[in-house]
Amino acid sequence: MSVLLEVDGLSKSFHALRAVTDLRFAVNDGEVLGMIGPNGAGKTTAVNLVSGTIKPDEGRVRFNGKDVTGVPTHRLVSMGLVRTFQSTTIYAERTVWQNVMRGSFTRSYRGFWSTIASSSLHRAALRSSAKRAEHLLSELNLKEFRDVLAGSLPYGRQKALGLAIALASEPKMILLDEPAAGLSSEEADRVADVIKDINGTGVTIMVIDHNMRFIARLCDRVVVLHHGAELCIGTPAEVTSNPVVIEAYLGSEHEPA
Repeated sequence: MSVLLEVDGLSKSFHALRAVTDLRFAVNDGEVLGMIGPNGAGKTTAVNLVSGTIKPDEGRVRFNGKDVTGVPTHRLVSMGLVRTFQSTTIYAERTVWQNVMRGSFTRSYRGFWSTIASSSLHRAALRSSAKRAEHLLSELNLKEFRDVLAGSLPYGRQKALGLAIALASEPKMILLDEPAAGLSSEEADRVADVIKDINGTGVTIMVIDHNMRFIARLCDRVVVLHHGAELCIGTPAEVTSNPVVIEAYLGSEHEPA
């Protein structure tokens, strides 16, 4: 199995606070990799570094064989690396349909002059985007909400819409920052099933969360962060039975999975 994303020695400090220290891991093409850690462990900083939201002090990020360290988020999207955020990032005053079509913009828009010169190609791209949007609404159980304003959706549906927006850009890989945050156990299980289905279509996924039950249900391997550094990496069963992880993160009374 080939490596799609490689993180090599990433470090980041904010003034006196060392948020991430010498972080190293790889995500294989086609797998679901989880990253867990308590609040303050450096999870969001790590995904911000990988997704180009912030630049590292040290280290490199390689995606699909290219050095993308510090490359802006919008350029990474065009390369096939997309991330979602802890909070839902939707246009509340636009319909669900309009939000999903927005996600396809990086694929369908070819620039102003290209659009003018090749209007037939532009229309063809829009038709393709619309077809994909309809498919995503169906797959993520959002079809009945197609013409509903996104801001009026229940929180769990807004999370699903965020996934649809990310998928509309046809990514090779998605970084999911706490997709189960704020959801009930039933809603989180539904999101986990949706993510599995997405992975089944060939999309590589990295999931950042603090909910070990959610991560164990979903991931092939798990990276555990502690004070901004990697504590261990392994399968969910290996991680949840690791005495160091139990002591440092899961709690001494945790029963191994």
